[in-house]
Amino acid sequence: MQGLTIITVYHAWLVMMFMFAAILLRLTVAIARTYRLMKIMPPGPPGLPLLGNVLQIGQLQWLRFTEWKQQYGPIFSLNLAGQLVIVLNDFETAADLVDRRSAIYSDRPRFIMASEILTGGLLIAFVSCGNLWRRLRRAAHDGLNARASVAYQPLQEKESAQLLVHMLKDPENWDVNLKRSAASMVLCGVYGWLSVDETATGFIQRITQLMKRITCACLPGAYLVEIFPFMLYLPAWTAKWKREGSKWYQHDTRMLEGVMADVGAKLRAGTSEPSFAATLIENETRWNLTRREAAWLAGTMVGAGQGSIAGSLTYFVLAMVLYLDVMRRAQEQVDEVVGRARLPRFSDREKLPYVEAMVKEVLRWRSVGPAGLPRCSTQDDWYKGYFIPKGTLIILNVWGMNRDPAYFPDYDDFRPERYLGESGDLCDPVPDTHGQGHLSFGAGKRICVGKDLANQALFINMAAMLWAFDMKPAVDANGEAIIPSRTECIDEGLVVRPVPFKCAITPRTADVPEIVAYATEAYACGEPA
Repeated sequence: MQGLTIITVYHAWLVMMFMFAAILLRLTVAIARTYRLMKIMPPGPPGLPLLGNVLQIGQLQWLRFTEWKQQYGPIFSLNLAGQLVIVLNDFETAADLVDRRSAIYSDRPRFIMASEILTGGLLIAFVSCGNLWRRLRRAAHDGLNARASVAYQPLQEKESAQLLVHMLKDPENWDVNLKRSAASMVLCGVYGWLSVDETATGFIQRITQLMKRITCACLPGAYLVEIFPFMLYLPAWTAKWKREGSKWYQHDTRMLEGVMADVGAKLRAGTSEPSFAATLIENETRWNLTRREAAWLAGTMVGAGQGSIAGSLTYFVLAMVLYLDVMRRAQEQVDEVVGRARLPRFSDREKLPYVEAMVKEVLRWRSVGPAGLPRCSTQDDWYKGYFIPKGTLIILNVWGMNRDPAYFPDYDDFRPERYLGESGDLCDPVPDTHGQGHLSFGAGKRICVGKDLANQALFINMAAMLWAFDMKPAVDANGEAIIPSRTECIDEGLVVRPVPFKCAITPRTADVPEIVAYATEAYACGEPA
């Protein structure tokens, strides 16, 4: 027995020595290659031996990137412990590479735990360019593009009225109400759910937990298998992380397939509402997606959409509290077009260019995804005399681009009129942004496929809140205004949000509750509000 113990300890010692030797060899090779290549890559900040720039980035990396942009220009290189990184900092450079050379700069780096294990290789954001990605992307685009998203507008109008109901009942918990509304609006568009009841709340919580698991798995150093891919082939009984990851994948798959089965049952019964999931089921053969692939695609849209919309609406409230003159100008246009007898509708959209500009400005002023997901170059390339090796991570510094003084001299001010022409109509002041005027939805083949649905949700919710409420700073016991911070934020992994703040949200007129109640009753009867 003692002999077996000695042998076991000896084997464990050998494994540890092998791992140490493998780490040392990998580091040595990576460091030698890195130093050789960085001599011909875009310039960047000097780093430490072995670690490179790892310790210099910090938590809010987009702020550091923007600082380095001032010194090194629109494109610079980093060395993250042997991993080469290129950061793009202006619209032209991003368009040159990510758009005009999309064949090279559209892939994703490999995320073994987050993509291959936790999500079975079915999370579209992580899927490498190939047959599966093309099928998923085509289905998502056809079901959520600008024309298709129009079908979801009646449900979004109804949900905007429900937001006002909750805000009237509990204005102090306005942030909770925005999160509920964003979740409900996404569930309406994706699954055709008409309200967020206990079942939907539980589903949203599980989706949120799923997205958090994925985010945590992407953090550097979270799992050794990312450094040593051969560990993926270890037997499950020797790797707890592998067993738990596979268990979560099976658990989440059952959840997502179950929701899709419910949508299918409603379709067969003729009781389903227009939804992305229904479109996936009806076009299953056309897009050549399995039921599991379709279920994960729909679930991904919910997970990515509800946090982004809620975060952007929170920044909208912050902007209104800080810029009361902007709020007043928007309210004047809403009152002129809509009047005071009904709620805003999508039919008013073309006549509300200032509100549309406000949507763009919220997304530019404070993007909830200031750095986006990294891409990976698939072949060696040269750009403006600089070498970009195959396998280099490509990061879009969205924060730095959206605050480019060449296009936004007063970039820290909230000014929707920057998106309006002399006649007051919408204009696009920034080239190479696909008409968005910012890069918060990304660019190239990986541009956010749900951007049109998100823009619709932001527009109708902002218009409704502007019609119904004044949003002002809260006051303390002495009657002094409590001005919220315009810069502090919380990085939740999925999105970046402002730190919690208090504000006073009050009905603009005494008849607002009555008109909102009438609107919700009309929507419940299937009539226009």
